[in-house]
Amino acid sequence: MAAEDKPRARAKADDASIESLTAAIQSGAGLPSVVRAASAVLSASVALIDRASAVLAVAAASPDEERKLLSGGDAVNRVELRVADYPVGEMRWRPIADAEPEPVLMGMVTTLLGLELERSRSPEWASEEAAGDFVRALLARDVTDRGDIAARAAELGADFSGGAGVLIARAVPHSAQSGDWRARVMTIALRAVRAVSTGALAASGEHPGEGAEVIAIVPTEEDERLARGASALAGELDQELGGFAVMVARSRVASDPVDLYRAGQEARLAANVGEAEGVRELAFEDTGSYRLLLSAMSEDPAELERFYSETVEPLVAYDDQYETALVKTVETYLDHDGNVAASAQKLFTHRHTVRYRLERAKELCGHDVTSTEGREKLGLGLKAMRVLGIASPIGPAGEPGSQGGKVARG
Repeated sequence: MAAEDKPRARAKADDASIESLTAAIQSGAGLPSVVRAASAVLSASVALIDRASAVLAVAAASPDEERKLLSGGDAVNRVELRVADYPVGEMRWRPIADAEPEPVLMGMVTTLLGLELERSRSPEWASEEAAGDFVRALLARDVTDRGDIAARAAELGADFSGGAGVLIARAVPHSAQSGDWRARVMTIALRAVRAVSTGALAASGEHPGEGAEVIAIVPTEEDERLARGASALAGELDQELGGFAVMVARSRVASDPVDLYRAGQEARLAANVGEAEGVRELAFEDTGSYRLLLSAMSEDPAELERFYSETVEPLVAYDDQYETALVKTVETYLDHDGNVAASAQKLFTHRHTVRYRLERAKELCGHDVTSTEGREKLGLGLKAMRVLGIASPIGPAGEPGSQGGKVARG
């Protein structure tokens, strides 16, 4: 048998190392001590990482070994730590000698580390979960009494009596991500907003696509401070999240805690518009005519959805089915004040193709974008689409009039 085909030796733990691990856990010595004891049991370098990708403790023989361990390269082994089938973190390890731990030994150590990690972090996680529940209830208008809001905020270390604003951060990965990357987005966002206001509370939201969303309520009396918080949040996410598109929206400051529902709707409108238009930061006050749709979005979203369905939705459905660019063409035509030549140049296509698409859009939705009334209705329909957080479909098209060419993605 060739040397490389020989099975690896199994590392066996001595009784003393197992007793040291047991003693570290029983005495509450802390995660660094527990990880060092686990390293001795496994005869391996060990790193303990929580579900938000934060490194909690490392036991390695040298700084170089630590760098190799944390790099997560091919030579690094990973084990997901679970408690009651719920992921709580990850253990990374590299054998110190050319020997692997016994499977039973590995199972025992990873189980103990998972339980210890859950025990050490449970108060913090419980507090974060309670804060998230409160933020979601407040912005859903499930909590409306001023006294109740103040009492529940105080329990979580927040004071909204002087005013507060809402920030919404969104991060969309450009490629597939491993691990619980959404929890990492939350960790980074909390760190950023609490640097501006220690009483900030945050919750995970529902991103309309495949990204992550964080909603934060930031206690402050000043719009300027809230704006600084939005910039700091965008900067921190940009720095820490390589390969992500980041967008941060902010509301106006609500001087009365009862008005935080309205602030949440402002931030959401700005987030939907900002993401649709591809901007990094957007304040509600800078959304222009979109502000006129806030009351419809907050009080009667069904009416906004009905208007969208009567104007732009048939074009969206057609684009989705046939990979055409009717919505993009209508948007571009409106942005260029009805100038066909300028629209064609922007879309990298022929002006006859633009005219064909506008005629096709008229057939589908019944509105002629070349008329004043049609422009108004389709313009408002596009705004409704963005306010509702519906992404604009853009796809290649081989259409009559385009001479068999593909429409460039704009």
